[in-house]
Amino acid sequence: MSLLRLAVLASMTVSMAVAATAQQRQNPAFADPKVDPSLPNVLLIGDSISIGYMVDAREAMKGKANVFRPATNCGPTTRGLENIDSWLGDRKWDVVHWNFGLHDLKFMGPGGENLADPKAAGSHRQVPIEEYQANIAKLAERIKQSAGIVIWRETSPVPQGAAGRISGDSARYNAAAADAIAKVGGIQTDPFFAYAESISDLQRPKNVHYTPEGSKKLGEHVAEVVLKALDSRN
Repeated sequence: MSLLRLAVLASMTVSMAVAATAQQRQNPAFADPKVDPSLPNVLLIGDSISIGYMVDAREAMKGKANVFRPATNCGPTTRGLENIDSWLGDRKWDVVHWNFGLHDLKFMGPGGENLADPKAAGSHRQVPIEEYQANIAKLAERIKQSAGIVIWRETSPVPQGAAGRISGDSARYNAAAADAIAKVGGIQTDPFFAYAESISDLQRPKNVHYTPEGSKKLGEHVAEVVLKALDSRN
């Protein structure tokens, strides 16, 4: 066997090993479902909170919907505007359930530092609330073009002591989003904030994220909201 062929085979072996490792490490929340063409297609858009509940939401809708999400943390509304066309793609969506907020309201340092101290000089919210509201309206209009049912999901609470954020900002940003959604019209709202508050004991201390049990409950809540919306079509 020639040295060239040996080198090619070695390269192929390394590539296959890297691909296998990457597949093993893939977050199951980012895996596409096994599509049943007889079922409605559902797209969940959101940040790490939605990544946390994705698998549980999909399991709760098993046999009732094909449940997808972008294979990324969707971040703030600015990232949403940059990527919404690719996230929606050309699939026919029966439901798009979406949220932006925790990344918009978080504080950044003057040099782009993430989760900066809100009281530090030069700290600022990543997306000011007025810009956030305008972005939500633009996203709502775009999503309506690709979905039979659009469900805006309220942003979950920021607990006291959470780094880089101020408790109470979620409610302020939710109110701004509600105004934008109302003006666009034809969009349902998932009262996610109140539900998340009801399981606050399952939110990590001084952290916007949830325990596995909390994420499971959030996923089941999302599934209930989506399935109710699908049932209402009949």
